[in-house]
Amino acid sequence: MTAPDKNSLTIGVLALQGAFLEHIHMLKNLPTVSDAIPVRTEEQLKSIDALIIPGGESTSMALIAERCGLLEPLREFVKNKPTWGTCAGMIMLANEATSAKKGGQQLIGGLAIRVNRNQFGTQKESFETKLHMPEVVGETPFHAIFIRAPVISDILSEDVKILGRLEQKVGQTEAETIIAVRQGHLFATAFHPELTYDNRLHSYFVDLALTYYSN
Repeated sequence: MTAPDKNSLTIGVLALQGAFLEHIHMLKNLPTVSDAIPVRTEEQLKSIDALIIPGGESTSMALIAERCGLLEPLREFVKNKPTWGTCAGMIMLANEATSAKKGGQQLIGGLAIRVNRNQFGTQKESFETKLHMPEVVGETPFHAIFIRAPVISDILSEDVKILGRLEQKVGQTEAETIIAVRQGHLFATAFHPELTYDNRLHSYFVDLALTYYSN
Protein backbone atom coordinates (compact mmCIF):
# COMPACT_ATOMS: atom_id res chain seq x y z
CA MET A 1 0.00 0.00 0.00
CA THR A 2 1.31 3.45 -0.89
CA ALA A 3 1.46 6.08 1.84
CA PRO A 4 -0.36 9.39 1.25
CA ASP A 5 2.97 11.00 2.12
CA LYS A 6 6.14 9.03 2.69
CA ASN A 7 7.35 11.33 5.46
CA SER A 8 4.26 12.23 7.48
CA LEU A 9 0.71 11.18 8.22
CA THR A 10 -2.54 12.68 9.43
CA ILE A 11 -3.56 10.88 12.61
CA GLY A 12 -7.09 11.05 13.98
CA VAL A 13 -8.19 10.49 17.57
CA LEU A 14 -11.76 9.32 18.12
CA ALA A 15 -13.31 12.20 20.07
CA LEU A 16 -16.72 10.89 21.09
CA GLN A 17 -15.81 10.47 24.76
CA GLY A 18 -12.70 9.99 26.87
CA ALA A 19 -9.11 11.27 26.93
CA PHE A 20 -8.69 12.30 23.28
CA LEU A 21 -7.11 15.76 23.72
CA GLU A 22 -4.08 14.33 25.51
CA HIS A 23 -3.37 12.03 22.55
CA ILE A 24 -3.67 14.94 20.11
CA HIS A 25 -1.18 17.02 22.11
CA MET A 26 1.37 14.18 22.10
CA LEU A 27 0.94 13.50 18.38
CA LYS A 28 1.44 17.16 17.43
CA ASN A 29 4.98 17.00 18.86
CA LEU A 30 6.05 14.16 16.56
CA PRO A 31 7.89 15.23 13.38
CA THR A 32 6.34 12.46 11.25
CA VAL A 33 2.79 13.63 12.03
CA SER A 34 1.61 16.33 9.62
CA ASP A 35 -1.63 16.83 11.55
CA ALA A 36 -3.55 15.34 14.48
CA ILE A 37 -7.30 15.89 14.54
CA PRO A 38 -10.33 14.89 16.62
CA VAL A 39 -12.67 12.52 14.78
CA ARG A 40 -16.42 12.78 15.35
CA THR A 41 -17.86 12.25 11.86
CA GLU A 42 -17.52 9.83 8.95
CA GLU A 43 -16.12 12.65 6.82
CA GLN A 44 -13.32 13.26 9.33
CA LEU A 45 -12.65 9.53 9.50
CA LYS A 46 -12.20 9.42 5.73
CA SER A 47 -9.64 12.24 5.89
CA ILE A 48 -7.10 10.49 8.15
CA ASP A 49 -4.40 7.89 7.61
CA ALA A 50 -4.47 6.25 11.05
CA LEU A 51 -6.65 6.34 14.16
CA ILE A 52 -6.28 6.22 17.93
CA ILE A 53 -9.28 5.07 19.99
CA PRO A 54 -8.63 6.56 23.44
CA GLY A 55 -9.40 5.54 26.98
CA GLY A 56 -12.71 6.49 28.52
CA GLU A 57 -15.90 4.48 28.99
CA SER A 58 -16.26 1.87 26.27
CA THR A 59 -20.02 1.40 26.64
CA SER A 60 -20.68 5.14 26.31
CA MET A 61 -18.25 5.37 23.40
CA ALA A 62 -20.05 2.56 21.57
CA LEU A 63 -23.49 4.05 22.18
CA ILE A 64 -22.42 7.47 20.90
CA ALA A 65 -20.72 5.94 17.84
CA GLU A 66 -23.86 3.96 17.03
CA ARG A 67 -26.10 7.02 17.51
CA CYS A 68 -23.83 9.09 15.23
CA GLY A 69 -23.82 6.43 12.52
CA LEU A 70 -20.09 5.98 13.01
CA LEU A 71 -19.93 2.38 14.20
CA GLU A 72 -20.00 0.72 10.77
CA PRO A 73 -17.55 3.24 9.21
CA LEU A 74 -15.18 2.53 12.12
CA ARG A 75 -15.46 -1.21 11.49
CA GLU A 76 -14.57 -0.66 7.85
CA PHE A 77 -11.69 1.68 8.76
CA VAL A 78 -9.94 -0.77 11.08
CA LYS A 79 -9.96 -3.48 8.40
CA ASN A 80 -7.51 -1.54 6.26
CA LYS A 81 -5.93 1.32 8.20
CA PRO A 82 -3.61 1.47 11.23
CA THR A 83 -5.53 1.77 14.49
CA TRP A 84 -4.41 1.87 18.11
CA GLY A 85 -6.78 1.28 21.01
CA THR A 86 -5.80 2.37 24.53
CA CYS A 87 -7.71 1.08 27.60
CA ALA A 88 -11.38 1.50 26.56
CA GLY A 89 -10.10 1.70 22.99
CA MET A 90 -8.58 -1.76 23.40
CA ILE A 91 -12.01 -3.05 24.46
CA MET A 92 -13.59 -1.43 21.41
CA LEU A 93 -11.03 -3.07 19.08
CA ALA A 94 -11.42 -6.53 20.60
CA ASN A 95 -13.47 -9.19 18.89
CA GLU A 96 -14.84 -10.30 22.26
CA ALA A 97 -15.31 -8.71 25.69
CA THR A 98 -16.37 -10.21 29.00
CA SER A 99 -17.73 -8.49 32.14
CA ALA A 100 -19.80 -6.17 29.94
CA LYS A 101 -22.73 -4.27 31.41
CA LYS A 102 -26.18 -5.89 31.32
CA GLY A 103 -27.29 -6.33 27.74
CA GLY A 104 -23.70 -6.33 26.46
CA GLN A 105 -22.17 -3.66 24.27
CA GLN A 106 -21.27 -3.04 20.65
CA LEU A 107 -17.63 -3.51 19.66
CA ILE A 108 -15.75 -2.31 16.59
CA GLY A 109 -13.78 -5.55 16.53
CA GLY A 110 -10.95 -6.50 14.19
CA LEU A 111 -8.41 -7.52 16.82
CA ALA A 112 -8.49 -11.25 17.55
CA ILE A 113 -8.44 -11.03 21.34
CA ARG A 114 -10.86 -11.49 24.22
CA VAL A 115 -10.66 -8.79 26.89
CA ASN A 116 -11.97 -8.61 30.43
CA ARG A 117 -13.32 -5.15 31.31
CA ASN A 118 -12.34 -3.43 34.58
CA GLN A 119 -10.01 -6.28 35.51
CA PHE A 120 -8.48 -4.43 38.45
CA GLY A 121 -11.65 -2.97 39.96
CA THR A 122 -12.93 0.57 40.34
CA GLN A 123 -11.25 3.96 39.97
CA LYS A 124 -9.70 3.73 43.45
CA GLU A 125 -7.81 0.58 42.39
CA SER A 126 -5.96 2.54 39.70
CA PHE A 127 -2.17 2.11 39.82
CA GLU A 128 1.10 2.95 38.10
CA THR A 129 3.95 0.61 37.25
CA LYS A 130 7.04 0.16 35.08
CA LEU A 131 6.60 -2.03 32.01
CA HIS A 132 9.34 -3.76 30.03
CA MET A 133 8.38 -3.68 26.34
CA PRO A 134 11.69 -3.76 24.44
CA GLU A 135 10.11 -4.27 21.00
CA VAL A 136 8.01 -1.13 21.48
CA VAL A 137 10.06 1.30 23.57
CA GLY A 138 13.56 -0.16 23.77
CA GLU A 139 15.28 -1.27 26.95
CA THR A 140 14.15 1.60 29.20
CA PRO A 141 10.90 0.64 31.01
CA PHE A 142 7.74 2.59 30.28
CA HIS A 143 5.89 4.26 33.16
CA ALA A 144 2.33 2.98 32.66
CA ILE A 145 -0.87 4.31 34.24
CA PHE A 146 -3.75 1.85 34.65
CA ILE A 147 -7.21 3.34 35.31
CA ARG A 148 -10.13 0.88 35.49
CA ALA A 149 -8.08 -1.06 32.99
CA PRO A 150 -9.02 -4.14 30.99
CA VAL A 151 -6.67 -7.06 30.39
CA ILE A 152 -6.38 -9.51 27.51
CA SER A 153 -7.70 -12.83 28.76
CA ASP A 154 -7.33 -14.81 25.52
CA ILE A 155 -5.44 -14.58 22.24
CA LEU A 156 -7.78 -15.80 19.48
CA SER A 157 -5.37 -15.95 16.54
CA GLU A 158 -1.73 -16.83 15.98
CA ASP A 159 -1.48 -13.53 14.07
CA VAL A 160 -1.65 -11.62 17.37
CA LYS A 161 1.77 -10.83 18.80
CA ILE A 162 2.20 -10.18 22.52
CA LEU A 163 4.23 -7.01 23.13
CA GLY A 164 3.80 -6.45 26.85
CA ARG A 165 2.85 -8.21 30.07
CA LEU A 166 2.16 -6.99 33.57
CA GLU A 167 4.99 -8.56 35.53
CA GLN A 168 3.47 -8.31 38.99
CA LYS A 169 0.37 -9.34 40.87
CA VAL A 170 -2.19 -6.56 41.31
CA GLY A 171 -5.12 -7.47 43.57
CA GLN A 172 -6.52 -10.77 42.29
CA THR A 173 -4.85 -10.48 38.90
CA GLU A 174 -2.02 -12.95 38.43
CA ALA A 175 1.44 -12.07 37.18
CA GLU A 176 2.27 -12.17 33.46
CA THR A 177 -1.08 -10.68 32.42
CA ILE A 178 -1.10 -9.58 28.76
CA ILE A 179 -1.53 -5.81 28.42
CA ALA A 180 -0.16 -4.95 24.95
CA VAL A 181 -0.53 -6.67 21.56
CA ARG A 182 -0.21 -6.10 17.85
CA GLN A 183 -1.99 -7.78 14.95
CA GLY A 184 -0.64 -6.46 11.66
CA HIS A 185 -1.77 -2.82 11.43
CA LEU A 186 -3.72 -2.98 14.73
CA PHE A 187 -2.14 -2.13 18.08
CA ALA A 188 -3.67 -2.20 21.57
CA THR A 189 -2.59 -1.32 25.10
CA ALA A 190 -4.51 -1.64 28.37
CA PHE A 191 -3.09 1.52 29.94
CA HIS A 192 -2.97 5.30 29.33
CA PRO A 193 0.31 6.43 27.66
CA GLU A 194 -1.22 9.83 26.88
CA LEU A 195 -1.22 10.68 30.61
CA THR A 196 2.59 10.61 30.77
CA TYR A 197 5.30 12.80 29.24
CA ASP A 198 6.74 9.80 27.39
CA ASN A 199 5.87 9.74 23.67
CA ARG A 200 7.61 6.47 22.80
CA LEU A 201 4.37 4.53 22.30
CA HIS A 202 2.96 7.26 20.08
CA SER A 203 6.19 7.20 18.05
CA TYR A 204 5.90 3.42 17.79
CA PHE A 205 2.36 3.67 16.43
CA VAL A 206 3.25 6.34 13.88
CA ASP A 207 6.23 4.26 12.73
CA LEU A 208 3.92 1.23 12.48
CA ALA A 209 1.58 3.23 10.26
CA LEU A 210 4.38 4.57 8.06
CA THR A 211 5.78 1.07 7.61
CA TYR A 212 2.33 -0.28 6.78
CA TYR A 213 1.80 2.25 4.02
CA SER A 214 5.28 1.81 2.58
CA ASN A 215 4.88 -1.95 2.11
